[in-house]
Amino acid sequence: MSTPRIKKLLSQERKLNKEGYKFIAGVDEAGRGPLAGPVVASAVILYDTAFKAEINDSKKLSVKKRAKAHKEILKKAVVGIGIVDEKTIDEINIYQATIKAMQIAIANLDIPPDYVIVDGKMKLPSRCPVRSIVKGDSKSLSIAAASIVAKVTRDAIMLKYHEQYPQYGFARHKGYPTKAHKSALKAHGASPIHRMSYEPVRVLGHCSP
Repeated sequence: MSTPRIKKLLSQERKLNKEGYKFIAGVDEAGRGPLAGPVVASAVILYDTAFKAEINDSKKLSVKKRAKAHKEILKKAVVGIGIVDEKTIDEINIYQATIKAMQIAIANLDIPPDYVIVDGKMKLPSRCPVRSIVKGDSKSLSIAAASIVAKVTRDAIMLKYHEQYPQYGFARHKGYPTKAHKSALKAHGASPIHRMSYEPVRVLGHCSP
């Protein structure tokens, strides 16, 4: 049974259902701001909306709550993931890389959506109708679920990179421009997974480790 909060978060999806759209994919990303690693997008089509775990904007959930929600989402949704690496980000810029990751995520869905709702102000080219929703991860259950999947997926990638490049502390900051990360960049130079087009990396990561 849906809670009042879940019902509120489903208002976007239910409105589209009434317009005749059945398979609605919520899309969100993680990793636009970090200085290192990929940008990851997720597309989620929910077929069961009765969640025990808290579903919310991933940034508002603890690591433990995100992990619990992620596990339940995978059981109750069709999920697609798109990953675009740092080299491509440097080549085409982070906005275009995010668009690309989102398109890959949608293409990786086992069920083609007939409507896409995406977080933010992204102009996402798609074969089906698309609606951008500012702060969508706080207004749509599908987008919130996508934000959780994208965040958990990217964090796992950065934990693997931490094993390769422990001197940068990726396990703690996941590549975001924290004081500790900038200090590590200054001390060790840029690693192979740093985004050289980002100013702090250009300024501080002048040498390779």
